[in-house]
Amino acid sequence: MPAEDLPVVILCGGMGIRMGDERPKVLVEIGGRPILWHVMKIYAAQGFTNFILALGYRGRDVKRYFLEYGPLTRDFTLTLGANPSIEYHTPSAEAGWRITFADTGLYTQTGARIRKAARYVRTQTFFATYGDGVANIDLHDLLAFHRRMGRIATVTGVRSFSRFGVLKTDPDGIATHFEEKPLVDNLINGGFFVFEREVLEYLQGGDDVVLEKEPLQRLATDGQLAVYEHRGFWRAMDTFKDAQEMNTLWAESAPWKVW
Repeated sequence: MPAEDLPVVILCGGMGIRMGDERPKVLVEIGGRPILWHVMKIYAAQGFTNFILALGYRGRDVKRYFLEYGPLTRDFTLTLGANPSIEYHTPSAEAGWRITFADTGLYTQTGARIRKAARYVRTQTFFATYGDGVANIDLHDLLAFHRRMGRIATVTGVRSFSRFGVLKTDPDGIATHFEEKPLVDNLINGGFFVFEREVLEYLQGGDDVVLEKEPLQRLATDGQLAVYEHRGFWRAMDTFKDAQEMNTLWAESAPWKVW
């Protein structure tokens, strides 16, 4: 199915400090490639290759990764001298990707980052997502759902596993059931948004506008937030343990690998 040239705004401003890593979180590697690369591959595999990276913490490192991407991932011959040149011998699996790097501020919050990066959006409709969450999501189905619903914004709702074990007890305080990290019943925000440009009106303000707080709350109150339920695989990387688990998954089954 041919894809429209819809841009994909990816939030890349987070620090990796919670994971014990000085790199930007989006550059923490899963299977030898940054988590950001995995997110981009999910979109690119379905025809969406126009990316806008909303940079923050150590954004130069993200820029440097992609500027050096060709020589680091392909065979080539380097000719030195007055007119140096590089001759590549292997094709790029990411040929055709168009990446805009938008510096959106060191301490800028998620809503303000999207507002600032949107100056490079030339379409009425655009995607947005986090740079640290992956899924085997059908993006064309998500887009079709968004258009059927006719709302300003669509968020992908997912069910995640609790980080804690759940105990059930009888009236006497005796355990009757224990379940380690059960699947949560309620839907949570899984990212993978589709927005109309009108959503930018909900993101007005300073650098402290947090997408997940007042903007999404107002959109819901105004009846302008649709929820696309994704029942397949989804995982976010928030901690070092998450990264370890995702590396294990990648080696065993790569459940989000749709390319």
